[in-house]
Amino acid sequence: MPAMRSVTQKCVASEHPGFGRRTLIQAGGLSMLGMGLGDLLRLEAQAVGSPVVIPRRTAKSVVFIFQSGGPSQHETFDPKPLAPELIRGEYGVQQTRIPGEVFCEYLPRLAERSDLFSIVRTMHHIAGPEFRNEHNSCMYLLHTGTTSLPPGDSNATITSPRPGRIHWPSIGSLIAYAAPADAAVGWPAMVELPRLNLMKYPGRESGLLGPQFDRLGVDLAAKCHAPDAGGSCPNCYSHDDPNLDPERRPGPGPKAWWNNSSCRHPDFHLPELEQAEGVSLNRVQNRAALLQMLDHLKRNHEQQDQAGLLAGWDAYRQQAFRFVLATRPGGQNPFDLTQESDKVRDRYGREEWGQGLLVARRLVEAGVRMVQVNLRGWDTHQNAFRDLKGRLLPSLDRCLSGFLDDLSDRGLLDETLVVMCGEMGRTPKISPITAGGRNAAGEIFTPGRHHWGDVFPCFFAGGGIQPGRIVGRTDQYGGLPETTAYTPEDLAATIFHCLGVGVEREFHDSTGRPYRVYRGQPISDLLS
Repeated sequence: MPAMRSVTQKCVASEHPGFGRRTLIQAGGLSMLGMGLGDLLRLEAQAVGSPVVIPRRTAKSVVFIFQSGGPSQHETFDPKPLAPELIRGEYGVQQTRIPGEVFCEYLPRLAERSDLFSIVRTMHHIAGPEFRNEHNSCMYLLHTGTTSLPPGDSNATITSPRPGRIHWPSIGSLIAYAAPADAAVGWPAMVELPRLNLMKYPGRESGLLGPQFDRLGVDLAAKCHAPDAGGSCPNCYSHDDPNLDPERRPGPGPKAWWNNSSCRHPDFHLPELEQAEGVSLNRVQNRAALLQMLDHLKRNHEQQDQAGLLAGWDAYRQQAFRFVLATRPGGQNPFDLTQESDKVRDRYGREEWGQGLLVARRLVEAGVRMVQVNLRGWDTHQNAFRDLKGRLLPSLDRCLSGFLDDLSDRGLLDETLVVMCGEMGRTPKISPITAGGRNAAGEIFTPGRHHWGDVFPCFFAGGGIQPGRIVGRTDQYGGLPETTAYTPEDLAATIFHCLGVGVEREFHDSTGRPYRVYRGQPISDLLS
């Protein structure tokens, strides 16, 4: 058995991304540096450069499902039922449709649909242990599709601006550059949801490409009051939840452990675009009205670019303008789930994650090139088997199986690439995070698994992926790859390959220096 890394300390705040809310108006409102819509569209066209012949693609869109925190390979797609108890864990297994292959017993719906998707069991990070086992570093590596942090950065510094950093663009920004949405689509190429407080992790920025290729983050979920929250509201949890209160009495009453009243009615709200510098959304009813307003704003602000800020802010203006046009009253607003039937909504599950995936399907139908749906709460250091069994796994099993069924029935799965993973895996060995650690009720935390970047699974479906395959094999303890291992560079290469972006495709930074869009190799066992 390989030596296990010792994990005895609880996660510290500096190791986790700093979260803060940036509203769409703050990021892309109509009030700061006005420009005409035509000017903005021309600017984007100039940034993209001359047309490039794109090879045949198998996917029109990508839905990336990010399991923030790092799910356990043992309790998802790579269980080890014959390993010792401290490796095997508490759960049994579920036979899949793939002969000889099993998943965790709490993923029965996905096991039944295993002929619709494939799993790569041997993703890994090749950075040093000080990077590959930490959230900030691994989030950066995963979302940029790279294998090392920028020179001079550490897990602690990568979350903050730093002069002189060469910041590699996110996969989403590179998709916006190399496989932009059709010109007629009233959306940015990349949209991320459902909580803005999960959208400040490192690696999500446009970096060397410039802000015109940034993503649009949209806040849809009900406000959460839980300390260290995870899961899919209303089937969510806090690590501080006591075991003696399984009904989780709603707050903020004196007997509530935390104010979970918002979880009882978790329906998404529409994006908050009601006001922008005193201009009601009702006044922006058509393109002519919008252009008239933009001309007014341009006249008022054309002298305010003395600091050269226009080039940076125009990207956010463009995203906001497109957003307003696409979500104006009377339109087919992809965020308005009341336009879906009860049957469809029930299929996904009336929870935060299911609603997020349903919005993702609607955005794909609207022409968005990449949608990222964040699933929070997979950092299961303590009470792992309680929370995975009761909260995380049932919600994932329900919403992802419903998503696959709906895409398949609508004929969208063949042209939509679905990818799901976390930034890392979990330790093979189960252990307490801190000896004697207790929750708010004074109960001792039960054990869990800890950060492990040496191996983790990744889910692929649709968009040119050959279904029903298990790619890669880990050792008997699920701690190390035994066959070919793949990096985030290879993950990015697989996505770009399916989108028809050739390996020779380049972009240029502001000084004209060329860079390859991706540097890894597509995972061939998924594609042929």
